[in-house]
Amino acid sequence: MTSDLSGVHDELRAVARDLLGEADSGREVAWKRVVESGWAGLEVPEALDGADATFAEVAVVLEEMGRAAACTPYFGAAVLGVGALTLLEPGPGRDGLLRDTASGAAVPAVALPGETGAACAEPSFRLKRSPRGLLLHGSAAFVPDAVGADRLLLPALAPGGVPVLIDAGPGAAGLSVDAQPLLDATRHFGHVTADGVPVEEDSVRRFTGDPEAALRRLADRAAVALACDSLGLSEAMLDATVAYAGVREQFGRPIGSFQAVKHACADMLVQITVARRLVEAAAGALSSGDPESGLTASMAKSYACGMAVDVAGKAMQLHGGIGYTWESGIHVYLKRAALNRSLFGSPASHRRRIAARYK
Repeated sequence: MTSDLSGVHDELRAVARDLLGEADSGREVAWKRVVESGWAGLEVPEALDGADATFAEVAVVLEEMGRAAACTPYFGAAVLGVGALTLLEPGPGRDGLLRDTASGAAVPAVALPGETGAACAEPSFRLKRSPRGLLLHGSAAFVPDAVGADRLLLPALAPGGVPVLIDAGPGAAGLSVDAQPLLDATRHFGHVTADGVPVEEDSVRRFTGDPEAALRRLADRAAVALACDSLGLSEAMLDATVAYAGVREQFGRPIGSFQAVKHACADMLVQITVARRLVEAAAGALSSGDPESGLTASMAKSYACGMAVDVAGKAMQLHGGIGYTWESGIHVYLKRAALNRSLFGSPASHRRRIAARYK
């Protein structure tokens, strides 16, 4: 980003690239290493042992995770978990969970359904009063990093129709978390179901300000996070393709000298450059609390995630026969890009959201 913090971002990017580069693409990155690097607590207030940074710094880490196709619960725990907690009213329960997340003592997950479009942030769960007290019902599919999380944050409609966040343990009676196998093996998603889960009053967390706006902001965070990831994996695919084109020979000369290959790589670079502008604008808008952050989030998500599938597909094609093999590793990025495109609103749904702005 072109700001006074560009030097800090460059240093953060270099550290992240070194750390994530130690693991093979698609391999699990130890959560302990992520916590020790301070990434889990980037947006946690300094008073709660965090770095008191913004989403702009988180975006740098997310881009590098996409470049490395890293397998880590960072998306669920830090992007959505910390993001949701910072939108809540301060209190001992909230502050303690933020502090534990920053230190690695807790790994939260937010049951925000991944298949939900960006324009729809209505909770999937309902909180009802009964003779037994408050009971939670509902389900959410494609919840990032729900499997393995030790705290579940469930957006729900309270009896009065006001959105709240329920803090529950994964072992609560009536609460189940089932793994959802996907073609993309670099991420983990789960299906969370609540069937009459007893909820204590002190487990109901309320949002600061407008709760509906808070949930929309959380959905926008998820969309921009995927755009950051798509930008990083696209850059990795371009770098790999350019390097391969420089050494692979055909007819006695590197294939990179052929005009058709040059044009294809140039097209990939143009797409990535446009995506970077949109992603930086969206990350900056979220960081500053810009009221137009929803619009910029949809622009970044719709373009960057669609672009990433195209770039990964071109990379596979330009690698020739080897690009279609398991050993090349390109399939890891193509599957990740395809999943990014579908999660938290398709490009078409985000374009509809943008178009509605101009009706």
